[in-house]
Amino acid sequence: MSEFDLIRRHFTRPTPGAMLGVGDDCALLAPSAGQILAVSTDMLVSGTHFFPEADPFLLGHKTLAVNLSDLAAMGAQPRWATLAIALPQADDAWLERFAAGLFALAEQHGVELIGGDTTRGPLTLSVTIMGEVPPHAALRRDGARQGDDLWVSGTLGDAALALAHLQGRIVLDAAAVAACSTRLHQPWPRVALGLALRGLAHSAIDISDGLLADLGHILDRSGLGAEIDLARLPLSATLSGCGDETLLQRCALAGGDDYELCFSAPAARRSEIERLAASLDLPLTRIGQTTARPGCTVRDALGNEMRMEASGYDHFA
Repeated sequence: MSEFDLIRRHFTRPTPGAMLGVGDDCALLAPSAGQILAVSTDMLVSGTHFFPEADPFLLGHKTLAVNLSDLAAMGAQPRWATLAIALPQADDAWLERFAAGLFALAEQHGVELIGGDTTRGPLTLSVTIMGEVPPHAALRRDGARQGDDLWVSGTLGDAALALAHLQGRIVLDAAAVAACSTRLHQPWPRVALGLALRGLAHSAIDISDGLLADLGHILDRSGLGAEIDLARLPLSATLSGCGDETLLQRCALAGGDDYELCFSAPAARRSEIERLAASLDLPLTRIGQTTARPGCTVRDALGNEMRMEASGYDHFA
């Protein structure tokens, strides 16, 4: 199977939202009237971001999901994507499963694959995602204000707990593994939440490297600090019952791959955010607030400041 046969067979689909899609030197796009483009790129590398034996269907899902999560954090409506993929070999069965997982999620969010590249090499997957947002509605990291409430969606730490089990740092029973593994292998981007937060939140970020690390980006860009109440962090029953308090705290505060949203909003908008949680059927939990004092302080149930050993994942640390 040639490179171009591979592209035609597995990655060429109709693209009615583009002037020109797969098959030329460039795609041709026309953003909707009154919208600007939001663009992000993420790369997944075998052995770093996923295990070589990963289910290709779930890997196809995750490859797109992590990019959709970036658009969600900006309050952008997904539109188009490109895919660059390096393959050790052209495995038709593997590619069929991978493409099925990628396009299943793409169809849910109206994303059209409009181009990309293929080459031989160590398994590497890179998506560039494009979405649309009104010019002044994007949820930027530098928009937080002193005294804002800090919120997170869903629950934290399950993906990191699943990874800890796979790496042998904890042994979970079969039910616990089943409960948390989905969060690691098949995250669900909070696109609907991001769109709903336009005009409601001051800033937002998706949690990919850990709550403290990613919240830190908002604080740095906004010139603020924060206080977080450990007891308020939303945890699943699986993580709460893992039996290792140190690991629990590390997963919740510094574990990666959650792909939930962390956002700041005025205290006066609490009731609106609570109604939004009900309308989306998605837990939204207030975990602290921004402060003028630099840095992020985590307080335990007694209000004492906790000493944190790690804040999150860093590829080059």
